[in-house]
Amino acid sequence: MDPASRPAPLVAPGPALSAEHTARAQRQIILPGFGEIAQRRLRAARVLVVGAGGLGSASVPYLVGSGIGTIGIVDDDRVELSNLHRQVSHATADIGRLKATSLAETARALDPGVTLVTHPERLTSETALEVLGGYDLVIDGSDNFPTRYLVADAAELLGIPLVWGSLLQVHGQVGVSWRPAWPGYRDLFPVPPAPEDVVDCGTGGVLPGLCGTIGSMLATEALKLITGLGDPLLGRVLVVDALAARTRDIAYGRDPGADPVTGLIDTERFSAGPDPEPPEISAEELARRWAAGETPRLLDVRTPEERERLRVPGAESVPLDELENAEPVIHGPVIVHCERDPRSIRAAKLLISRGVSEVRFLRGGIQALAAIAPEQLAGTARDTL
Repeated sequence: MDPASRPAPLVAPGPALSAEHTARAQRQIILPGFGEIAQRRLRAARVLVVGAGGLGSASVPYLVGSGIGTIGIVDDDRVELSNLHRQVSHATADIGRLKATSLAETARALDPGVTLVTHPERLTSETALEVLGGYDLVIDGSDNFPTRYLVADAAELLGIPLVWGSLLQVHGQVGVSWRPAWPGYRDLFPVPPAPEDVVDCGTGGVLPGLCGTIGSMLATEALKLITGLGDPLLGRVLVVDALAARTRDIAYGRDPGADPVTGLIDTERFSAGPDPEPPEISAEELARRWAAGETPRLLDVRTPEERERLRVPGAESVPLDELENAEPVIHGPVIVHCERDPRSIRAAKLLISRGVSEVRFLRGGIQALAAIAPEQLAGTARDTL
C-alpha cells in the first residue's frame, strides 16, 4: 500500500502510561516505529469482538496483551465440550457457562486493568447499531452469515472499520472492511450464499490450530489500524490453507454498481430463505397447551450435541441434514423447532413441500422456551438457566 493512501491512526493517544502499563508493553514499545505514542493509542482504544468461539477466544487474549484499553465481547452461546479442542480460552470447568463471561474472565486474568464489557446477546437489526456504536473498531469472529452481513452493514452505517475472519475445515480468511473510503465486505461478497449451500463447523469440522492462526491475525490487523502502522488488509483478503502451509493475497476493489447500505437485515429470518414463512406457534402458546394437558408432537431438527445440552423431553430428533438428505416418515400435526428459527423454518417448508399436513415451527426455538417454560426442559445446561 502506498504510504500516502494508508489510513491515519484510528485512535488518538490517551494519557501517559503508568509504570505497570509500560512494563507490560515494553517488548512491544521497543519495536521499530512503534514507541509510547502507539501504545497510548492502544490504551485509549475501544474494540468490540463479535463471537467468543474459536476466533474470539484466540484474538481477545492478544488484544489484551497488546494493551487495548476497552474490549467488548458479544456472544449469547454457552461453552460445550466439543468447543474445547479449538476454543482454548475456555476450560472444562466452563462447560455450560456463557462464552462471553468465560472469555472475559480469561482476559481479565491476563490484565486486571483492562476494561471488559460483555454483551451476552445475539446481535439483531434492532440492537446492532447501538452495540457497535460504543466502539472504535469491530472484529467479527462470528460463525454464521446472518451475523457477518449484519456486522458488516452496521459497521458501514457507523463508518467504523471492520476486521473480519472466517474459517472452515482447513481454510481461513482474514480481511478489513471500511467503506466508503476503502472496499467493504459486500464488495467481496455482494450477496450471502443460499442457506442450503452453507457448511458450518458443526457439520464440516475445523482444524483447531487454524483458529489460533486466524484469530491472532485479527488482533494484529486491529492493532495496525488503531496505531496507523503497517499495511492493513484494506482491499485485500488473505486466504490461508493450513494443510498446504500456503497463503494467498487476493486484491479486490469497490463495486461501482453496488447499492449503498441503508438499513440492517433481520437476522432471525435471514437464513430461512426467500420463500414465505410457514405457519408458526409461539413459546407462550406452546406453554399454554402444555398447561392445559395437551401433548403436541414436537420435532427437534438440531444436532445430537445441541440436544444433549438442552432439549424438550419426548421431542423426536431428526437433524436437519438428515431430514434434507433422506425422507424419514413424518406425520402431522407437528411442531418443528431448532435453537432459534432458521433451521426449523427450512425444515417446516420442506415437510410442507412433501405433503405433511399441519406443520408449524416454534418461533424463537428452544431459546424462547427456555425463557418462558424452563421447567419443561432437560439437559446439561438445564441448571444454568
